[in-house]
Amino acid sequence: MSQALVTGARPLPRAAGMGARDASSRTSAGFVRGARSGSPCCVSSRPQSSIQQSRRRRGEREARPMLSGAVERSRSVAASSAAADVSGGGEGSSAAPKASLLHAFWKFTRPHTIRGTILGSVALTSRVLLEHSDAIRWILLPRAFAGLVALLCANAFIVGINQIYDVRIDEVNKPYLPIAAGEMSQSTAWVIISTLGLIGLTIVHTLFGQHIALLYTLSLVIGAIYSVPPLRLKQRPLPAMACIVLCRGFLLNYGVNDAACAALGVPFEWKFPVAFITGFVTCFAVIISAAKDLPDVEGDKKENVQTFATWLGTGKVAMASVALLMLNYLVAMFLGMAQPDMFNSPVMVVGHMVLSFFLVNQATKLHHTGYSQQGIKGFYRFIWNLFYAEYFLYPFI
Repeated sequence: MSQALVTGARPLPRAAGMGARDASSRTSAGFVRGARSGSPCCVSSRPQSSIQQSRRRRGEREARPMLSGAVERSRSVAASSAAADVSGGGEGSSAAPKASLLHAFWKFTRPHTIRGTILGSVALTSRVLLEHSDAIRWILLPRAFAGLVALLCANAFIVGINQIYDVRIDEVNKPYLPIAAGEMSQSTAWVIISTLGLIGLTIVHTLFGQHIALLYTLSLVIGAIYSVPPLRLKQRPLPAMACIVLCRGFLLNYGVNDAACAALGVPFEWKFPVAFITGFVTCFAVIISAAKDLPDVEGDKKENVQTFATWLGTGKVAMASVALLMLNYLVAMFLGMAQPDMFNSPVMVVGHMVLSFFLVNQATKLHHTGYSQQGIKGFYRFIWNLFYAEYFLYPFI
């Protein structure tokens, strides 16, 4: 067979040149070697169709990632266009920037603290009104609303100045906040908190007495030194806790009760329910001051901010918070049973028993997550929900 292949090859024309003869001889030799080895196909010269198929498959493999990336980019562009259409955005439209600015302002005020301030002030005032219903005058309603506005201004001032000085930490821990996310400039934030602070001070100095104005001013000063250098008390665990406990625990509860009594023309008294809610929320503020740092360990360590969470670890601080809050609930249930003349015992006992059950359930969930970042964030949100629930109970205890 090899001899036939060799002798049967047509002589190439002389014009084809030496290159063609060399190629022909190499091809013939290849066929000879393949024949002698018994191989069914040519080894050194594959059929042209096989080469083309190999090249086509290699091209498809190389093109597949490029095609996938192009599809993803087209999907992203389409989604962005759809979002712009839904929001009414587009070139020359001011609706989207305005909505974005309002959303940034809303995040800037830290809504979970706003809810706590509103619920606290409404619950405390409602209790005073229920106890002195004969002294209610509807003409006082605008004054009460102005007082609530002043409290919200103070709340926004305190959390706002904290974001201005915590921007580097927030870029790690809370990148969704408006300054850290680049949605709001620091100059804009300064204008906002300065305006809100002046509005709040004007309200309390105009409509409320000197005593309430002094308490209000004190809360603003404490909120400032919590965040502003050189004091920046938030860098040390105990001073930071003292600031939060004093503002959120004592000043809010005592100040709102005192202001409500003064508006009705009745003397302020440390009655059992008032003393209870002030003491309970003060202890709760201790828990919040420790739990608020649980999701922020990474950024706090990076900026050398010392907290109980960075010092003791998230697991220990979380369980200590659960234990302290459970003790708070046990004391509330004990007071409800021991002082039936001073409290509404069914509400005090059953209400706090239900809340303690939810607390244990949430603590169990946190433990099963291995104190993951997601579990810690859920736990901290739940602590605030329990804080809101206490103010829901307060008018009825």
